[in-house]
Amino acid sequence: MDTIGVIVARLRKIAKAISPDSFLTDRDLYSIFLKYAYLYIRRQDNLNRIMKYQTVFQVLPCVELIEVDKVEACCVGIQSGCTIRRTKDKLPKVIDGAYGPLFRNVTSIDRGTSFTFTAPSIYVEMTKSKSFKFNKNKYAWYIDGYLYFPNIDWDAVLIEALFEIDLGVQDGCRNMQQTISRVPPYLYSEIENGFKQDLAVMEQLPADPMIDKQDNTRQ
Repeated sequence: MDTIGVIVARLRKIAKAISPDSFLTDRDLYSIFLKYAYLYIRRQDNLNRIMKYQTVFQVLPCVELIEVDKVEACCVGIQSGCTIRRTKDKLPKVIDGAYGPLFRNVTSIDRGTSFTFTAPSIYVEMTKSKSFKFNKNKYAWYIDGYLYFPNIDWDAVLIEALFEIDLGVQDGCRNMQQTISRVPPYLYSEIENGFKQDLAVMEQLPADPMIDKQDNTRQ
């Protein structure tokens, strides 16, 4: 996988070929790149392909959990006696796939136990079943940047996901230019085609008269 700096340099070269006077900043270029990247990642997820591309996923090996009440976890219908834990801190932004945020694995620290994703309303209905007491599966759901876990007393979990940012940047280890992009390289060609289309449209847009007026006043 390439760094953001390498990707932006390639986009800059494409932009210059289409428009020698391109006014786009590095941030603008990468923003357009990500717009198409997220579109094609969702499509790949719909085809059950993205989860097979392990190198784009990152692991948080020990995410601390805290106990919260049922109201916060959006499952007030659960009968008493249910303990709910939540990730203590909000997770880094997870890229959305075709069916929701792209979590590849959420497990116990030793990876021995995996969680099944569900919705709080579905979990509430499951608990009402007479056979639920025989259900040994572990469940989790995702709300507003947090993961919630009913009926566990663990202190931490392991999370593997397609995060929007490189975790090294979050820790302050690298600047953005040196950051490894989490976008699968096999999507670059399609993304760059979309990028070219956007630039071509921008070239056809009429100039903003207010900008022209401001430019004239500077002369």
